[in-house]
Amino acid sequence: QVQLVESGGGLVQPGGSLRLSCAASGSISSIYTMGWYRQAPGKQRELVATITSSGDTNYADSVKGRFTISRDNAKNTVYLQMNTLKPEDTAVYYCNAEMVVLITIRAYWGQGTQITVSS
Repeated sequence: QVQLVESGGGLVQPGGSLRLSCAASGSISSIYTMGWYRQAPGKQRELVATITSSGDTNYADSVKGRFTISRDNAKNTVYLQMNTLKPEDTAVYYCNAEMVVLITIRAYWGQGTQITVSS
C-alpha cells in the first residue's frame, strides 16, 4: 500500500508562516517529481510548486518569493515552507508524487490538508 501523508496545515493570521510536510511510504522503487497543489472553494485545483528528483523547482507566479519547496530524498518527503501568507492562500493543499511502484509509474495524491489564512 503506497501512501502520501501530509501534515502541517491549520489556521494562521495574514503575514504568518506555515510548513507543510508530505511523506511517501510503501513499496516504492523511485520517486520522480513531487509537488504541492491547492484547491480553494469553488475553484479548480491548481499547481503551487514542484520539485524534481535532482532539485529543480517550479512555482506558481502567485507564490514566487513567498513559498519554498524542498525535499529529502532519503526520507521520501517533500516540504512546503509558506511565508507571508495571504487570505487568498486559503485552500486545501494536496501533495503529489510521481512514483514507481513495482514496475508501474503513476501519480499519487495525498488526502489534503486545510490551510486557512484569516485574522
